[in-house]
Amino acid sequence: MDTRRLLRTFATTLGTAGLLISGCSSGSSTTSTSGSMRAVPAALKPYYAQHLNWRDCGVSGFQCATMKAPLDYAKPDGGDIKLAVSRKKATGPGKRIGSLLVNPGGPGGSAIGYLQGYAGIGYPAQVRARYDMVAVDPRGVARSEPVTCLTGPQMDAYTQVDQTPDDNAEVTKLSDSFAKFASGCEQHSAKILPHVSTVEAARDMDVLRALLGDEQLTYFGASYGTYLGATYAELFPDRTGRLVLDGAMDPSLTSIDMNREQTEGFETAFQSFAADCVKKADCPLGTTSTADAATRLKRLFADLDAKPVSTGASRRLGESLATTGVIAAMYDESSWPQLREALTGAQAGDGSGLLTLSDSYYEREPNGSYANLMFANAAVNCLDAPPAFAAPSAVDQALPSFEKASPVFGKAFAWAALNCGHWPVGPTGTPHRIHAKGAPPIVVVGTTRDPATPYKWARSLAGQLSSGRLLTYDGDGHTAYGRGSHCIDTAINTYLLDGTPPADGTRCS
Repeated sequence: MDTRRLLRTFATTLGTAGLLISGCSSGSSTTSTSGSMRAVPAALKPYYAQHLNWRDCGVSGFQCATMKAPLDYAKPDGGDIKLAVSRKKATGPGKRIGSLLVNPGGPGGSAIGYLQGYAGIGYPAQVRARYDMVAVDPRGVARSEPVTCLTGPQMDAYTQVDQTPDDNAEVTKLSDSFAKFASGCEQHSAKILPHVSTVEAARDMDVLRALLGDEQLTYFGASYGTYLGATYAELFPDRTGRLVLDGAMDPSLTSIDMNREQTEGFETAFQSFAADCVKKADCPLGTTSTADAATRLKRLFADLDAKPVSTGASRRLGESLATTGVIAAMYDESSWPQLREALTGAQAGDGSGLLTLSDSYYEREPNGSYANLMFANAAVNCLDAPPAFAAPSAVDQALPSFEKASPVFGKAFAWAALNCGHWPVGPTGTPHRIHAKGAPPIVVVGTTRDPATPYKWARSLAGQLSSGRLLTYDGDGHTAYGRGSHCIDTAINTYLLDGTPPADGTRCS
């Protein structure tokens, strides 16, 4: 568990997709279009008028290109940043509508990985038939000049630091680990660190919109991708088209409130898992009540804190990795059987199951390397808002409210929120309400028992947006589209294909 503003979706898909994608190779065609140049400052016109040289990616059906954006929009003549783009052209039948840009969240999740591993092949056929499916890895992420902080062995050590410190020595060790992480980011990525904000990523999307030849942006964003999409609508309401924001964030929350409410969200998800688990004879957390299940899980964490267990690998499973493994399984109820098996194993001294879940969360490869997800995640979050906590003393003061939000996870989540306290670059963003006045209807989707983006956030964002339409999924897991609800999928497909949004307040199960 690295930072509690890690808002992810389709984690398993993304982890798998990373193994399938090869680098772009030289290839076929060149597309030249400047798109709409209205209201573009003179200094930015060269970016809006550039050419995308589409070429083969080495992944069947997909093309890749590289676009340029100013490293600093306030100083467009101060140098460029190169951003990786991929697309899969509309397959037909039916008239092509335009481009559908997708982002899976994070911040730090690879949009290209999501496109090539899921959206471009797994979105409904009728959507893929009429849209060019497009993704750009945001600045600092994956293929777009990624932020780098620690080596694989250093990350292994970082992820095992005790995040529920019991004494001053453990507090110092945890605080020092955050400082070392931040120092590594500064050492390896100093040039880009001040320029990976959500506002800058949204401005990059507008450049791409123009290069694709679209008058308005059509967009699907999940999890953190909802904040990116809402920010775009705030900046460019007249260029906003059909936006779907699934698993919504609330941009008005301070970092401490966001972390605390996400803590509460994971507690809600755990209660749902526990209620399901205790009905089963083989539940490793007992078969009496959710309260007993919580007590047993806390006892397991305490036992692992005192004595980590073998995993069959060089790393042993302690409390931190175990907690992360449980957290990872809360994102999708289809992971619950795997979690039950992993918890059973850990109780018997085999930590391999929980370690596998934890590694999927951190995007750790079998060879010991890590994707840059965690690096980009911290870099964006620490730039977008002031830190939740600046010092351990502030965490101590907030601990009771976090433990009230989640007796199981509260302490760990509170201490994890100290991660931006040592950040080498000051924040450029502040919490604020987003209205996007003048934008057409924007569909905001919330899941009632979503762990990472609590349902109250979707209600809040839909209420802030002048044209927000709230679509509710009464269920478990993180995000709703493509997770088995015919009602949700039909509402979103109809909006994307016909432009007709669901009625505000529509509820699905």
